[in-house]
Amino acid sequence: MTERASIGTPAPTDWRDAAHQRRMAKRYGAERRFRWLGLGAVLMSAGFLVVLLVSMLSAGVSGFVQTQIALPIDFAHSRLTIDPAKLRGPGADLALAAADLGGATDAAAIAAYGPEGDALLSDGAWTRVRDQLKADPSLLHRRATVWVPAADRIDIAAKREGAPADEAIVAKLNAAHALKTSFNSFFLTSSDSTDPTMVGIWGALKGSLLTMFVTLLIAFPVGVLSALYLEEYAPHNRWTDLIEVSINNLAAVPSIIFGLLGLAVFLNTFHLQRSAAIVGGLTLALMTMPVIVIASRNAIKAVPPSIRDAAFGIGASPVQVVFHHVLPLAMPGILTGTIIGMARALGETAPLLMIGMRAFITAPPGGLRDPATVLPVQIFLWSDQVNRGFVEKTSAAILVLLVFLLAMNGVAIYLRNRFETRW
Repeated sequence: MTERASIGTPAPTDWRDAAHQRRMAKRYGAERRFRWLGLGAVLMSAGFLVVLLVSMLSAGVSGFVQTQIALPIDFAHSRLTIDPAKLRGPGADLALAAADLGGATDAAAIAAYGPEGDALLSDGAWTRVRDQLKADPSLLHRRATVWVPAADRIDIAAKREGAPADEAIVAKLNAAHALKTSFNSFFLTSSDSTDPTMVGIWGALKGSLLTMFVTLLIAFPVGVLSALYLEEYAPHNRWTDLIEVSINNLAAVPSIIFGLLGLAVFLNTFHLQRSAAIVGGLTLALMTMPVIVIASRNAIKAVPPSIRDAAFGIGASPVQVVFHHVLPLAMPGILTGTIIGMARALGETAPLLMIGMRAFITAPPGGLRDPATVLPVQIFLWSDQVNRGFVEKTSAAILVLLVFLLAMNGVAIYLRNRFETRW
């Protein structure tokens, strides 16, 4: 017995053995390499993000700065014949348009800066003069200096990126204290234009907000109710399996397919207004709904069965169990998935191009049925322009879009960390 026991008993490990030390060194080396590999992957991802942000910031920050030229105008001796009383009523814009304010602005520029003076001003410079007259009608009786946007080539030269001849003009204007740069608030309050110095994102931003409102209004309740039915009430058979597979496949369908679906259903069948926010919202709701269903089902599955059993044990009905216990506990996960799905919809371009939301919109939409565009489509349209002035405006619009996307993802992370219950 002792012999057999001694034969079956393994010899004690010699931790100082050279072969054992080599095996341990090899194991520890593999662990270190794997750790460094993971760290390298994280650093590479962070590096790509830093390169993206730095490139966008370097190209887009100047889009929030506008170059302005001092334009002295003698309104009292100009060819403007406007009754100051008309500037205080609702017909002020009509009265100023009929008075050829643009011609008077060009004439003042030529008088101040020579025969080519009008070429130094933006095509929409007269709108700033219009705003000044509407704010202070007494200017019609005296001489005043109005700061108006410079032409795009002067604006580029003032930012050290223009042609030598334009930079020489900028130097002369600076010497005469007739040039300044200021924050371009007009970029945040105006809509699209053919002049890069007069473009803004407010029209596209309002269109995005209206489109996201319709998307959330349709996709959230339908997605959550679908998830509740499939998880709590639907029988487990081949039909529900087919529905689950279909939902998972829809979540992976290219977004442009949903654009074709929106074109066929909402425009060709229901004859809704092309490029309207309601059509864009319905189309993006179709794309976002599978994402919300999947996220909601996962959140509902995470609720322990003991919660349901306890609720049933105290006499709650199935509807009370779902809406009083399961749904409140699953809501943080549902909201997180919904916000991430909405962030994806906010950055979509392809499906909206298919339904005509690439129109040239110079005024913000007044409602869901008005023609509108969205921020990603506006960025796409500006990137296709040949004028150099649109480069910085495109990058600036991308920065605004990134701010909204980061804010939405930040809200999703906050809701998850603040309200999520760990079982």
